[in-house]
Amino acid sequence: MNDQDESFGGHETTCEQAVALVTDYLEDALTQEDRARFETHLSECALCTEHLRQIRISIAALGQVRVNDLSPRTREDLTLLYRRWRNQDV
Repeated sequence: MNDQDESFGGHETTCEQAVALVTDYLEDALTQEDRARFETHLSECALCTEHLRQIRISIAALGQVRVNDLSPRTREDLTLLYRRWRNQDV
């Protein structure tokens, strides 16, 4: 469905918007209806399915990283990156 419109939660949604729902999907925070629509989108969209797969791989790999495993510079860089990302949503 790459960037084609699809009804999702009563709104037209693109793949970009669906990708924004991945976190809620993985955290089981979507309603049953929205989860079903999201999974339908995944069944029709190879790019979003691949994105979800990559996020799962990243979580599996990074879930094993402890704070002490990171250098102070890396922790600072990640903190700054996170803050920039958060400020974009405001």
